[in-house]
Amino acid sequence: MFKAVDLFAGCGGLTLGFRNAGIEVIAGFENWDVAVNCYRENFRHPVYKFDLSDVAGATEIIRTLSPDIIIGGPPCQDFSQAGKRIEAGRASLTSAFAQIVTNIMPRFFVMENVDRAAQSANYAYARSLFKEAGYGLTERVLDACLCGVPQRRKRFFCIGSLNREDGFLNDCLDKHLSEKEMTLREYFGNSLDFTYYYRHPRNYSRRAIFSVDEPAPTMRGMNRPVPKGYTGHPNDACELNENIRALTTLERALIQTFPADYKWIGNKTDTEQMIGNAVPVKLAEFVANALLEHIDACREKENVDFDGFRHWLETEEDYAGRTVGDILSRLKRANGIFPFDKENAMIYLYYLDNEQAFCELSKTVKSQIRKAVNLYIAYCRGKENVAS
Repeated sequence: MFKAVDLFAGCGGLTLGFRNAGIEVIAGFENWDVAVNCYRENFRHPVYKFDLSDVAGATEIIRTLSPDIIIGGPPCQDFSQAGKRIEAGRASLTSAFAQIVTNIMPRFFVMENVDRAAQSANYAYARSLFKEAGYGLTERVLDACLCGVPQRRKRFFCIGSLNREDGFLNDCLDKHLSEKEMTLREYFGNSLDFTYYYRHPRNYSRRAIFSVDEPAPTMRGMNRPVPKGYTGHPNDACELNENIRALTTLERALIQTFPADYKWIGNKTDTEQMIGNAVPVKLAEFVANALLEHIDACREKENVDFDGFRHWLETEEDYAGRTVGDILSRLKRANGIFPFDKENAMIYLYYLDNEQAFCELSKTVKSQIRKAVNLYIAYCRGKENVAS
């Protein structure tokens, strides 16, 4: 089973979706007390209250966990919607995510954000770090209502895989995208006790009364009642009547595809904010399943046995967890610079030494990488001896 850590985990939407797909999430990282408490209430693995702008500190902790996958969604408030959409200070957390990923060098990563984040300067910088580290990138805006969620919610995903071509996951994503939008009625069946409901629009020109026979609008962090004196909008799904009401907090969480028994911690305002900020669980599950399908298709082509090597380091060589994480990270970095060649393992370092990206590293880093490669070569020799 693949192991993942969730950065900027919030209340756990990404974590739950990836867990539902069969990926073991071993830790979450979040800096908002309320979200930390909510996450802790719903998962048994550790959640660290941690400011991820401290890249060095985060790297030190995560390296001991040796994740195969790093997932996370830097706060969507990083990118202002007003005026020229000037990027706010917290947008640097997108860069922090990229720095942590390229320090750890997991086999895969998944970064989620608002759709407009793809055009930001901070994402451009993060992208350059991913590419320099050797990741192939699939960059997609996905609408949740085409991914099993009864809600129109466009989100940007950058999905990385070491030593793969750009766009590596597009086929798996496209194959499972629905051709029609998921409506509330399709998702909930006859369990809803209303046909029309009120959602306060962000833009006054948009409709505010919606039908269950269409996807819900994007769930946001604010949930307002029908305002007094509301005269309606031209595009309302029906005329205002005494049965029209706003969605409850639980209904909003269900539309975000959280299970009914999910435990919400905090006051109503905080809970509404967590729900609005969350990645819809089914959207996260959709992406995770596509990634697993890709991994299964490529499993026979993998040139490095990271799982077996980790086990060998721990059981045969008696290396401690943090040291194992460092060795794996350095081997991944070497493999990102020049893919490991099983057939020519003994002269692999010769090829590596002639790569410009390797030559530009410091003497200390090159020495550490060579040691990791030599350990992996020793592991491969051992496997050959056992096989013979």
